Parts: sequence; structure tokens; C-alpha cells
Amino acid sequence: MGGDFFKVWGAALVALTVALAIGIGINEVTHSDHLDIKAYAVAVPESGEAPAAEPQEEVLDPVAPLLASADLGAGEKAFKRCSACHSYEKGGPNKQGPNLFGVVGNTVGSHADFGYSAALKELGGEWTYDKLNAFLAKPKDLVPGTKMNFPGFKSVKDRANVIAFLRAQADNPSPLPAQ
Repeated sequence: MGGDFFKVWGAALVALTVALAIGIGINEVTHSDHLDIKAYAVAVPESGEAPAAEPQEEVLDPVAPLLASADLGAGEKAFKRCSACHSYEKGGPNKQGPNLFGVVGNTVGSHADFGYSAALKELGGEWTYDKLNAFLAKPKDLVPGTKMNFPGFKSVKDRANVIAFLRAQADNPSPLPAQ
């Protein structure tokens, strides 16, 4: 019995060696272009500096087409994210941020008795629908240096609902923009 075992074992080793040799031979025949260096060449400008990438300006979805059909209830609900720092009732108090009653169409940084950041004062103009849309999307993008630490509303629908809600918080709401 011992001799049969060694014959089978030897036959198996010979078969594995032959299979390995055939695999190496096929690999050499089919992959004849071996690289001297195992790497990919990357074209680099001669100055040694990488070309500057053009900054991609983010295009903001317009809010005007959504304002006429905006949901005031959803706007009030979304405004709760703002209510920790802002009130909106007529005669309401300033908090960490100013009271926002009558803000739509009003002059930027004009609420009495509130100390606005220099960056917001420099913005100037009026709180138009487009300006509010940009501010509510990313406050720090529209007003670099603002004290407001709010990341913004990503959804244009949420912004439209909040703006429509704020528009309603006025004695004479600003007219809706033409579509």
C-alpha cells in the first residue's frame, strides 16, 4: 500500500508542475509587452505647476416660479429651524438675529435696534425674492463674513415656502414676482 500512495502523490506533483509550466508559457506568449516600471505616465505641465481648475459657480434654482403655489404651512414649519435665532411677529423681539416681520422687500440690515455684521451692512439693497433665495440657500456664500451660522435650505421648494411665509408676515406683503 505504501508504494501506491507514493505513485499517486508523484503523479499529482507531475500534473501540477506541468499545469504551472503551461500557465507560465501561455502568460509569456499572450503578454509580451512587459513594462519596465509598474506605473502609469501622467502628463505634467513643464512649469511644474498643476493647471488651476476653473471654479464651478453653482447655479441656484430660481424661486419665483414656486412662490405663487408655495405652502405657507410648510414654510412656517420649515421656519422653525430659524426660530431659535429669529422671531417674525409684528413687534416681536430681536433674538440672536433680528425680528423678520416685514423683511421681504425691506432694506437689508435696516431693522431698528439690531447690530448687524459689517458684511451684511455692505450687502445693501433690498431683500428681493432672488436675494432671499440665495441667502437662504447658503448665507455664507452670499454674505461672506456674516455672523449667521445657518447652513441653509438645500431644497428650492423649502426656500420658496419659507420666503412665502415671511412675505405673509407683513402689513403690506410685497407683490409676487412676474412669472
